[in-house]
Amino acid sequence: MLKSLFNWKVLLNLVVAIGVFVGLVWLTFRWLEYHTNHGQEIPVPNIVNKSVQEAIKILDDSGLDYEVDSFKYDPKYRPFQVLQVYPAPGSRVKDGRAIQLKVNPRTWARVEVPDVINKYSGLAFQRLEQVGLKVGDTIFEPSIQKDAVLRILFKGTAVKPKTKLPRFSVVDVVIGSGPLRNISIPNVVGLTVKEARAVIARSMFEVGLVEHEDGSKDESDIIYYQDPAAGDVRDQGMQMDLWASKRTPAELRAKIEELNSIYRMKVDTGLPPIQYQEMPMYQEQTNEVPAPPAATPKRENPTPSSDVQKTNTQKATGKTATSSVNDPSKPKTQAPTTTGANTANKPAATTQKPAEKPKAKKVVE
Repeated sequence: MLKSLFNWKVLLNLVVAIGVFVGLVWLTFRWLEYHTNHGQEIPVPNIVNKSVQEAIKILDDSGLDYEVDSFKYDPKYRPFQVLQVYPAPGSRVKDGRAIQLKVNPRTWARVEVPDVINKYSGLAFQRLEQVGLKVGDTIFEPSIQKDAVLRILFKGTAVKPKTKLPRFSVVDVVIGSGPLRNISIPNVVGLTVKEARAVIARSMFEVGLVEHEDGSKDESDIIYYQDPAAGDVRDQGMQMDLWASKRTPAELRAKIEELNSIYRMKVDTGLPPIQYQEMPMYQEQTNEVPAPPAATPKRENPTPSSDVQKTNTQKATGKTATSSVNDPSKPKTQAPTTTGANTANKPAATTQKPAEKPKAKKVVE
């Protein structure tokens, strides 16, 4: 076995095989060096802060490819100015290597208009500012959707949600101010259903029930009855019910009378008019305590001095007369003179003084 391995033929085959293997490896590396430009490297030029046109020309002259990508817009730099380069300037790369350029765009990137239609105006304003849009004028328009966003205008034209606009664009917002009051109901009797819809929409009302006589939904049928009636006043957004037929209103008088008995209120004018009486104005009650009434002075009825004098005179006269009769030796005196003198000298005795209240005595314990 060992003897066969050291045969010269076997050794010759091994040498040939090894030579072929080494040759193939050498040829492979030579081919790679040729196609990859091994050992031939080019330094990346410094093109930062240059315009994109200048940077592209420099890279072409250096034998390098390039890839341009827009960077986030920065107003501090010029439009189309190179802000970043990869690989970094000074790095050595092979011939034909693509250099990535980050360029400042011309302006801000475009943003989508958010879907804020029929949303509350306060939330809509916040959403618009979040995406980078500025709210300009606020326009109020009559609508049953009060304080809701009806439309968004850009340069006077309505834009739909998801429309792309430049960042920081100014948009106007149309907001509902509430329904109008006391709008006259239009007359749509005699019009087709299609025409009636247009008239009702222009009058800021809505179409409610549409009942066709034959059960179809033909828009060319003629309106022969409506509720509310023409001339009535309603608020904006109220619904109008319609009855349509292929026949004219003159041919449907019986049907119209039947509907009038249902939807038209009859007012009885034979009743006496209602009389209204004015009620007295309500006076608010106050919680003030009324002051006590002033005490009226008590009037005294003193005895007249003339009556007292008369009484004293009668007493004195009677006494004198009696004494003169009983004692004939004493001289007679004139009663009127004596009586008059006594009454004149005693005026204080003729008046009655009110009884004084006894003073309270202080008790000392």
